[in-house]
Amino acid sequence: MARRTFFSFHHDEDNWRAWNVRNSWVVRSQDQIDRGFFDSSVFEATKNESATALKNFLRNGLENTSVTCVLTGELTWQRRWVRYEIVRSVLKGNGLLTVDIYGVENRRGMVGSKGADPLAQVGLYKVPGGIFFAEWKGGKWVKYDDYTLAVPAGDLWFNAPTSDTVVQISSHYVRYDFTKQNGRQNIGDWIETAAGLAGR
Repeated sequence: MARRTFFSFHHDEDNWRAWNVRNSWVVRSQDQIDRGFFDSSVFEATKNESATALKNFLRNGLENTSVTCVLTGELTWQRRWVRYEIVRSVLKGNGLLTVDIYGVENRRGMVGSKGADPLAQVGLYKVPGGIFFAEWKGGKWVKYDDYTLAVPAGDLWFNAPTSDTVVQISSHYVRYDFTKQNGRQNIGDWIETAAGLAGR
């Protein structure tokens, strides 16, 4: 079965690092396909149209994927659209994983600093009205604004929350370090592990 992977990352800050990670994956088997590497000008143009247009753009990018790999630098956890890609990935049942890329050199030959896990900035909680997404914002958990519908418990591959205490998405997924854990050699296996956890 074809393994289609969507790569989520901070386009402004980590584009160079993300492309280096992608290029290290060109030795993958032919049935592995990457998504999410948009031309920057297309991404920026869509972002400038409207939030609705960008949401549609990102949802289309996630179509026919089974895994979402969040390539994480120092500031990725703060990015609104990375959070949206995470939420949409949970909704469609994708496997998810975080791969830290701060140790990969940027175009100036500099490495970055480790940032927070983006999957830990998004969570789920249950109230009488259903299960909803939350995000860590302004030092506290708040209801997620970019997707406000209730989430059917049966649509989640992991155990649904049972209280109003937010359960971080990161508690169900694995975080790796591309540099320290030889991602050039191992990222394909990490992606397969994420797919397996989600039953994809």
